[in-house]
Amino acid sequence: MSDTPVRLAHTSQLGEAELDGIRDLLREAFYGDFGADDFEHALGGMHALAYGPGGEPIAHGSVVQRRVLHAGRALRCGYVEAVAVRPGARRRGLGGAVMAELEEVIARAYVLGALSASDEGAALYAGRRWTVWAGRIGALSPDGPVRLAEEEGSTYVWTPRGGALPDPAEGLWFDWRDGDVL
Repeated sequence: MSDTPVRLAHTSQLGEAELDGIRDLLREAFYGDFGADDFEHALGGMHALAYGPGGEPIAHGSVVQRRVLHAGRALRCGYVEAVAVRPGARRRGLGGAVMAELEEVIARAYVLGALSASDEGAALYAGRRWTVWAGRIGALSPDGPVRLAEEEGSTYVWTPRGGALPDPAEGLWFDWRDGDVL
């Protein structure tokens, strides 16, 4: 576990320079494959941040609210976005420390946590009690419901202790957004 402190802050509490530092971290951590829509998806919620000795962000993750339709109910979902650690700071527990803070936010404010994992990030989430969603994944698009079969197998869900995972016999239908829906 990392002994580097993690700061929790809402997007509205982050200044322009800090947001630019987060964007730079994400571009570096994702080897340039992190665009404007991806950054937009990470905004508007709570950010967990760890900083290096020079004050630069070295680890980040955020949780934003999404609505997920499941079995005829609209669930308040804490959706995890933009979890990343600078390449030179990896394997020191920073990803786990960031996720611990985000899970606390989800536990206090949402009935369900969800995220879309990369192959590289899957082990982190599985080790923290996140479960691959076994049912269908879809979105409520402007043209009606669309299945997102490519997200099946990489979408993880989590519930606070004492919570029950939704029934995988029923799909999870996420609200629509520009760029990658999940």
